[in-house]
Amino acid sequence: MALPMAQQAKYWGIAGVMFLLLMYLMGDVLVPFLVGGAIAYFLDPVADRLERAGMSRVAATAVITLVMFLVVVLLVLAVIPTLIQQTSALVNAAPEISRNLQTFLTDLFPELSDETSIMRKTLADIGDFIQSKGGDLAQGIVTSAMSVISAVIFIVVVPVVAFYLLLDWDKMVARVDAMIPRDHVATVRRLAREIDDVLAGFVRGQLTVCLILGAYYSVALMLAGLQFGLVVGAIAGAVTFIPYVGAIIGGILAVGLALFQFWGDWVAIGIVAAIFAFGQFIEGNILTPKLVGNSVGLHPVWLLLALSAFGALLGFAGMLIAVPVAASLGVLMRFAVSQYQASVLYRGVDQAETLPPIPPMPTPVAYTKDVV
Repeated sequence: MALPMAQQAKYWGIAGVMFLLLMYLMGDVLVPFLVGGAIAYFLDPVADRLERAGMSRVAATAVITLVMFLVVVLLVLAVIPTLIQQTSALVNAAPEISRNLQTFLTDLFPELSDETSIMRKTLADIGDFIQSKGGDLAQGIVTSAMSVISAVIFIVVVPVVAFYLLLDWDKMVARVDAMIPRDHVATVRRLAREIDDVLAGFVRGQLTVCLILGAYYSVALMLAGLQFGLVVGAIAGAVTFIPYVGAIIGGILAVGLALFQFWGDWVAIGIVAAIFAFGQFIEGNILTPKLVGNSVGLHPVWLLLALSAFGALLGFAGMLIAVPVAASLGVLMRFAVSQYQASVLYRGVDQAETLPPIPPMPTPVAYTKDVV
């Protein structure tokens, strides 16, 4: 006989609290394992495709690992040094950019020429502050990250964890499936598939969009002659993970830098603006519909709330689990709403006997997990 619902809810609630407590106590230690698990989850569809092409799971995992290793080596040798160099140059150029901004605003607003103006003093201090604090800020971020876990351990553990999780992914999924309570196995499997669809549509799809747009913005801005095009493109691509924010931040940064570098050359400034306009067009009309889907059930506000809440509670480890937890909670909330609408509490005793059952809420449309 199945356990009463109240008792089941108590057990699952205790399990959820224990999970959060474990994340709180061991969050720093779990970071490389969470990162490795995320990489394995992202690459599992590729391994499945290689298996269907005739490879064994071991061979597929080895091929993927080799390709990823070559990609990382290529990035380290070709891209990262230039990115660091341009970032340092941008920090060092901040005082000059601030002075140019002050001159530009003074021409538009002559009242700013008053040396006692608060805005004039503020603008004069911005560049010096960024130059003096930019390096300290970067060093502080690096120091904080390294205090959480050794860089050497992180670099070694993440690939190893990702390799073994990718190798045994299907076996682990089958093992977890075998542990599901038999009374709820059909419901849990359906909810798990919906959660996987949401994660596949958002995480895999949005990360692919970020990589494509980051590469596009970086290459296009560098070809357009923008001095810090690689940095701006990398920032815009990374923040694209949050819809619309990447284009807004990257566009404002790129156009602002173009105004100072190409002032008077409106064609060059227009080209920079057109690069971001075209990027938004291909993102909204081609990349996002194809790779992410029209709706995956993760609203940008809900995503920001999850990132902020879990980041504040559990630090960097919390930010890593924020998206999976947010996706899971979204699916569970839709399931709870469908159950509520089919209950006597919602429909009433009389209508519950006469009306047909309410179908479950539709699953958000997302691309299948085989699409990468």
